[in-house]
Amino acid sequence: MPTPAPVSYRHGGLVCTDHAVDVPLDHRAPDGPAIGLFAREVVAEGREHEDLPRLLWLQGGPGGRAERPNAAGAWLRRALADYRVVLMDQRGTGRSTPADRVTLARFGTDSEAAAGYLAHFRADSIVRDAELLRRHLQGDRPWSVLGQSFGGFSTLTYLSLAPEGLTQAYITGGLPSLTGHADDVYRAAYARTLAHNERYFTRYPGDQALADAVAAHLDTHDVRMPTGERLTVRRFQTLGITFGTAAKFDSLHYLLETAFTDGPALTDTFLRGVEAAVSFAERPLYAALHEPIYAQGGRPTDWSAHRIRQEFPAFDATAGGPLRFTGEMVYPWQFEEDPALVPLRGAAGALAARTDWPALYDLDRLAANEVPVVAAVYHDDMYVDREHALTTADAVRGLRTWVTDAYAHDGVRADAAVLDRLISMARGEA
Repeated sequence: MPTPAPVSYRHGGLVCTDHAVDVPLDHRAPDGPAIGLFAREVVAEGREHEDLPRLLWLQGGPGGRAERPNAAGAWLRRALADYRVVLMDQRGTGRSTPADRVTLARFGTDSEAAAGYLAHFRADSIVRDAELLRRHLQGDRPWSVLGQSFGGFSTLTYLSLAPEGLTQAYITGGLPSLTGHADDVYRAAYARTLAHNERYFTRYPGDQALADAVAAHLDTHDVRMPTGERLTVRRFQTLGITFGTAAKFDSLHYLLETAFTDGPALTDTFLRGVEAAVSFAERPLYAALHEPIYAQGGRPTDWSAHRIRQEFPAFDATAGGPLRFTGEMVYPWQFEEDPALVPLRGAAGALAARTDWPALYDLDRLAANEVPVVAAVYHDDMYVDREHALTTADAVRGLRTWVTDAYAHDGVRADAAVLDRLISMARGEA
């Protein structure tokens, strides 16, 4: 079908242009089935006729849509001073062809077919989509990229697969292990998550008794959230994912203070807040692909986070110690307890067992890299291991790092100074 014409509109001092293109589901079979890819280009009002270079934003995730400019984050405001910014809804998200319990229902009980479909939603496919979009927008001219978190992982894949498409790469909180297995990633992640638990309970010492009381209540009662699904202790523990960002670090405290009223029952206010935080209804790909984004070669992930958790007994809520919250991990039982994930259970299991994963990074090409790359490494990042990040930085020719303890994982969204520092580094000014 023909590509629809771009649609432009203005609001809030910005000029936005919506683009929609079709891309192959499998780039190795370009004449096969296609899926839709949506991107929104943003430029500061009054500069829409200037020949500004483009900057592609690769957001974190996996499975999160690009930011919407109605609430422009700090990085976007800074970027618009120098660039036209391209906000691409990565395949399966936002206004791109979605991949969720509704669209995957067409596979019925064929879990292998559904897993085969989802295997095309990793960084290698995202990068090839970006290359088609780049050529659609500006022909052979390269553009710059800003990769946040998983977007940084994708940027390393970009440098591996299509460095000719890039003039400059900025990375924030997103230098992955290039060769480590998912087990290595989660083993390091559990240790960091425990450290963030200690930080949280040091800030809010009274919350330990509250968290323990909630867990004890959930263990002895069939507690239902407003949606009707049961809240279990292990699902309650996943609220620790909020410890990783400055914007949400304190959110658990203000949620816990609503847990009980005068009686022993948990309040609807609390249960509604928990449901909003633990449901994957808006980002099912995050759950389905969280471990596959690390998969390379012939070794399966085999529910890595679930297995490695046994090495950290502090997270065992049945052991009698103080409750500890988990972080950025996905478990097989979540595909049984979260209604948004239940239809993806078979596909997720097949992905966990899969062994024919292609490489995401070209170590030789990265060692010979010629694209200027600068990266912010957050010293105490809960989501991305600092030592893994610095090892990767050493493996990429010319990559310059800025290691800082002034920001959490969301630093680029919180403060325009983060991107400003990286742009200055790229220009040789810092």
